[in-house]
Amino acid sequence: MKKHRLDVYSLLTGALFTVVAVVYLVASLNDRAVNARIVLPVTFIVLGTAGLAGAVTAMSRRGRPAGEPPADSAD
Repeated sequence: MKKHRLDVYSLLTGALFTVVAVVYLVASLNDRAVNARIVLPVTFIVLGTAGLAGAVTAMSRRGRPAGEPPADSAD
């Protein structure tokens, strides 16, 4: 089997999905209600933060500072 690089964003998304599912499962087993007005925005904030961190990490690996246009742009 060929090794591949770790995709942190996909790992975090899967872990977050699992955590939300476990929260809903535990709440249903204990006859509790989960307030979706809190869970959904927190989920989107975590995913957005992870996406932003992934973009910044990818830019730093390429060796160009943030805000600098790519070298192959036709400006």
